[in-house]
Amino acid sequence: MLGGYGFIGHEVCRRLITRGHAVIAIGRSTRYGRRFAPEAEWRGADIATLTTPEHWAPLIHGVQAVVNASGALQDGLRDNLAAVQDRAIRALVAACEAGGVRRFVQISAPGADTSSDTSFLQTKAAADNALKASTLDWVVLRPGLVWGRTAFGGTALVRMLSAFPVLQPIVLAESRVQMVDIEDVCAAVEASVESAVFVRQDIDLVEPTTHSLAELIARVRVWHGFAPARAELRVPGVVGALMASAGDLAGWLGWRSPLRTTSLRSMASGVTGDSTAWRALSGADAASLDAMLLRRPAVRQDRVFARTQLLLPLIVLCLAAYWIASGVIGLWRLNDAVAAQAGATGDWAHKLVIGGAVVDIALGLGLLWRPWARAACLGMIALTGAYLIFGTAFTPHLWVDPLGPFVKTLPAAILALVCAALLEER
Repeated sequence: MLGGYGFIGHEVCRRLITRGHAVIAIGRSTRYGRRFAPEAEWRGADIATLTTPEHWAPLIHGVQAVVNASGALQDGLRDNLAAVQDRAIRALVAACEAGGVRRFVQISAPGADTSSDTSFLQTKAAADNALKASTLDWVVLRPGLVWGRTAFGGTALVRMLSAFPVLQPIVLAESRVQMVDIEDVCAAVEASVESAVFVRQDIDLVEPTTHSLAELIARVRVWHGFAPARAELRVPGVVGALMASAGDLAGWLGWRSPLRTTSLRSMASGVTGDSTAWRALSGADAASLDAMLLRRPAVRQDRVFARTQLLLPLIVLCLAAYWIASGVIGLWRLNDAVAAQAGATGDWAHKLVIGGAVVDIALGLGLLWRPWARAACLGMIALTGAYLIFGTAFTPHLWVDPLGPFVKTLPAAILALVCAALLEER
């Protein structure tokens, strides 16, 4: 199982294990994987680096079937689509042919084509084509927008948008979407692994009905139990493109924003497929959106997730701006800051102020760099504690200052703690 602790891969792992399969899962962090699927055997590897059959050979030793649930939305600091979705998978296909692994289940995407206008669909299609040209017993599954217990990517974006108070902003309101329940995806993978009926089939996994994006968000808003929007705000395409560009920039800082150029282009083209192949092979339609929402009624955790994920970018930007501004102002008004340092004089006072300002700026910038974000939050809390301890020792009167310079640092530290808690990705 590739992508064993991803949104789809984790659920597929659980399904196969409960049905008696012995699952070997591959992920970047075996420690992280064991936390979420301890029943699986974990083998650590960065898929992007496995670009030759020789790299894959020891990882697939003893394997009878491969399920590829790995992937990424767009190139960024942590993701290289050509490596992860194309070169590595073609190398894996060759390794399976050489190593005697017969069954290969590829989780792709509707509309994947080498002539697509996104690298996401191009690289998916390149791997699909290599697999279909192989001698393996392959199955290609193309799920639509996946709905499950958790949320990631497109479904996370839909949940976030549905949490907007009063107004309902929306881009590409009339774009067409077909959903699929994660349980149907798991059932399709299980059947593909176990049954010869699905061999050499290319199958769209979508519900029979299509929805406009506006309708989908409205339905999810009702499902959450949020008050109906008083008005719908149709955001112009140019504004949506600017927001997606900001998401692209965040991607190069390590943030996996669900709103990026790729997601916007994919939504503009529509996330749709043909449900007839799955119906013919399985004997039943995939669950409808109504059935999905009834199957998993929203609970408090769903509402809290939608609201906090909507607020997280604002929290990160405000905290970063607060700490960077604090450091810049300290350097800009250095003499005033030095004069305020009771108990410290001369060069020592200058060094203290400059050092503190540089650390403030470093923490603010560190928060924007996703790999360091949690550490930066903890650093903010620790530094605030140090400020208060030394400030209390040398300038205790500032606790009762009318402007509250000490008191006001406490909410900032608590906000950093909240931010650290919300940085969980999966």
